[in-house]
Amino acid sequence: MTISIIRETPGWLAINKPAGIQVERNPFGPSVESLAYAHLEMKKRNPYVGIVHRLDRVTTGVVLVAKKKGILRQLNEQFRLKEVQKTYLAMVDKAPQEEEATLTHWLEKDLNEKRARVSSKKSGKAFECILSYRQLRKGEDGRALLEIRPVTGKYHQIRAQLAAVGCPVTGDTHYGALKEYHPNHIMLHAWKLEFFDPEREERLEVEVPLPEWAEGLIG
Repeated sequence: MTISIIRETPGWLAINKPAGIQVERNPFGPSVESLAYAHLEMKKRNPYVGIVHRLDRVTTGVVLVAKKKGILRQLNEQFRLKEVQKTYLAMVDKAPQEEEATLTHWLEKDLNEKRARVSSKKSGKAFECILSYRQLRKGEDGRALLEIRPVTGKYHQIRAQLAAVGCPVTGDTHYGALKEYHPNHIMLHAWKLEFFDPEREERLEVEVPLPEWAEGLIG
């Protein structure tokens, strides 16, 4: 397996992650980390690979990988301070009641079930999670294509929050979708990432191609 590199600078890589692989290196198969290492190793022995952020195994889209420790620290800090703008696309089984809205929930991670549980009220050790969405298109089958901008970046946040309002991501049977899309693949795509490039000292946006299920649906 090879990875699709959208952009490469002296300090970082922007990769279009396929579905079915994890971001971090693991003993179960290829990962974004191992594939990035193999790519960089062709040019430099023992290259540095720093994972800046993560996507779920079933999710596709843009992942940043740092090529220097200093760049990793600076990019990590931007994510921590919520200075990075993430834009996702999701197809949902049912169109939301409002075409545009902000969702706020309290999320707890269930390690046993490997899922996030969200509530409208704060309880226990729950973390606040917030996202905004707007509906781009609604199909005759009742499904809808949403553009999503998460404010926070919690475990399974988008999947759990959309499921909580009755709009599970298509193919996400773990969170209530009626049927699978493809094995280890749901209709959730990390489309764009806007951040400050520490080396060029400018804010920029990286965009990856649309997934197959969204092609032709966005003008």
